[in-house]
Amino acid sequence: MNRFMRNIRFALPLLCIPAVVFAQQGFPTKPITFIVSYAAGATTDISARALAKGAEEILGVPITIENKGGAGGTVAAGLTASKKPDGYTLLIGSTSTLTVRPKVLKVSFKPEALTIMLQYSYFHNGSVVVNSNKSWKTIQEFIDYAKANPGMSYGTAGSGGIPTGSQQLGVIALEKCKGLTFKHVPTKGGTEANTMLMGNHFDFTSGSGSHNQLLKDGVFRQLVLFQNERDANFPDAPTLKEIGCPWDNPPNSGIVVIAPTGMPDDVFKKLEETFTKVVQGKEFQNMLKQNFLPYDFKTSKQMAEIRQEEVIWYDKYLREIGRLK
Repeated sequence: MNRFMRNIRFALPLLCIPAVVFAQQGFPTKPITFIVSYAAGATTDISARALAKGAEEILGVPITIENKGGAGGTVAAGLTASKKPDGYTLLIGSTSTLTVRPKVLKVSFKPEALTIMLQYSYFHNGSVVVNSNKSWKTIQEFIDYAKANPGMSYGTAGSGGIPTGSQQLGVIALEKCKGLTFKHVPTKGGTEANTMLMGNHFDFTSGSGSHNQLLKDGVFRQLVLFQNERDANFPDAPTLKEIGCPWDNPPNSGIVVIAPTGMPDDVFKKLEETFTKVVQGKEFQNMLKQNFLPYDFKTSKQMAEIRQEEVIWYDKYLREIGRLK
């Protein structure tokens, strides 16, 4: 057999391998996009940029950020779901976008069209946050004022309509417990809510976590927490239970990396391993600490179970208030 024939014989098996395999082995070959569910400057955006920076160094391609706030994260989710599941478009957002928003809002995607790749933190459950120049120094002083002035307004980093986030649910629990009446003003994210509070566009916010630095700087004051334990970073604020209000704490809404469903296994694995390495690294951990974000890592397998638990919780809640589809 001459040399030419031998070369053909050895090349034939390679020609039979689909071209997509070679493409996957070389992944990534072009820039990746992170679509972020909330506005620039919010804690989700800050963490997404830190994740992008670390992943760029490992993957060797740029990662761009596109902020697409609105409708409780469903605008960004719909955009992500419309993209090819090739690993080049990913969503940084919250679990609630997939578990409860589609139950109460008209959305452009099916929840099963998106898969959670991993979780690295979770959102603050909410609290009553006011400008520090207000006269209310304690939650009781705030409650006394609210009773005398029904209809005070508050902002949250979420959509309007049916209350589906722990921030708004916490305010409702306080209303019911103390006989108060508040008006909800939805915003596009924590950054916008903070700006509006500083401008006195409403009386208080139910903080999403992006308010924490402003607490540290003395711009805001936190009066009560919508969670079961006090915050070690700001230990002076009591919990709802401490002021005599029952609180059926909803599931923490995780800050997660989400991918269009159907991604090739090897691409999914490469991205998951890359992001895991970044979020477990010292630089990313320091970023979380500086922004008062808890580190809470969960794998894609763990998140599949947690996602279902969150769906069950909100099914029960929506059924109780008569708003389950």
